[in-house]
Amino acid sequence: MTAFVAHTTIDCRNAYELSEWWKRVLGYVDLDGDPNLPGHEECMIRDPETGHRLLFIEVPEEKVGKNRLHLDLRPRSGTRDAEVERLLAHGAVQVADLRGLHGPGTGWVVLADPEGNEFCILRSEGELAG
Repeated sequence: MTAFVAHTTIDCRNAYELSEWWKRVLGYVDLDGDPNLPGHEECMIRDPETGHRLLFIEVPEEKVGKNRLHLDLRPRSGTRDAEVERLLAHGAVQVADLRGLHGPGTGWVVLADPEGNEFCILRSEGELAG
């Protein structure tokens, strides 16, 4: 017997605002019949293609220290570098630039969302194939 991941939960200070930020980053949508609204303490969004869900839950404490779990994002189209620029323009903050870590064309970039949750931007599948 095994288990499966029902959804990934992200603790935050403002569930609605952070879920809206991530919807624009990932192209996710609200659940059918369960729209997220300002003031909701729990907001779930889902990938319309895969069904993967992210749940944002408000907690009283601030984020402290490095995430022990984070999302690795791969651009659906385009390049890693173009996606990094898009997300920086969207309000992400660069934490570390590890491009070229293992030679030219390798590596990733660590970014943080508006509440400081870190995530990585990997090279696209097209870049990996090239």
